[in-house]
Amino acid sequence: MKVANPGPWPRTPEEAVALQDRLHTEVIAANPRPPQFRTIAGLDSAYDDDGNVAAAIVILDATTLDTVETATARGTTAFPYVPGLLAFRELPTTVAALENLTVTPDLIICDAQGLAHPRRFGFACHLGLLTGIPTLGVAKNAWGDYEEPGPDRGSSSVITIDGDPVGRALRTRTGVKPVFVSVGHLIDLDTACAQVLALTPEFRQPETTRRADRLCRTLLREMAQ
Repeated sequence: MKVANPGPWPRTPEEAVALQDRLHTEVIAANPRPPQFRTIAGLDSAYDDDGNVAAAIVILDATTLDTVETATARGTTAFPYVPGLLAFRELPTTVAALENLTVTPDLIICDAQGLAHPRRFGFACHLGLLTGIPTLGVAKNAWGDYEEPGPDRGSSSVITIDGDPVGRALRTRTGVKPVFVSVGHLIDLDTACAQVLALTPEFRQPETTRRADRLCRTLLREMAQ
């Protein structure tokens, strides 16, 4: 699949913050059309202490959860580790992996934040703008304030930053720690949470994330050999 040319990637944290501040107003937190997600991509990336980056994409059939296609890419990064700017360490290699796909997914789920971000522009927002595909973030930890949701699967509570609602803490398994869902682009929060629940029939994390994580870790181990 083709991904929009992002132009030169920021080289410094100051340039990256300026880009996030400029782009966050372009995020659309709504469904532009009735959602019909036949294929859903999960993606993950990881890097080692030497700056080597591995990115993996797994596309699933939304109905059967069968794997439709996978793609990977290897890269390097010299961008420093800065909370809130992790996208700039991982996005270039993730884009390369997406361009190795022959199938264009209807929805992308990131193991990252979307609007639940200090500048309301996490990894999922940036990727959504680059691809023009509905995108959401499902993070393992919250960035913001929230009350613990009820104990049952499907229970949720609002995540806020500086008093603004930016996502939901969503219980995908009864009695298990929630995941933290936020809009990336071209999807609303109700639809995003519904999709996450549909992709968690057995485990806390969506199947898209679990399979992409497994593939990404395998690639990173291979790179270290």
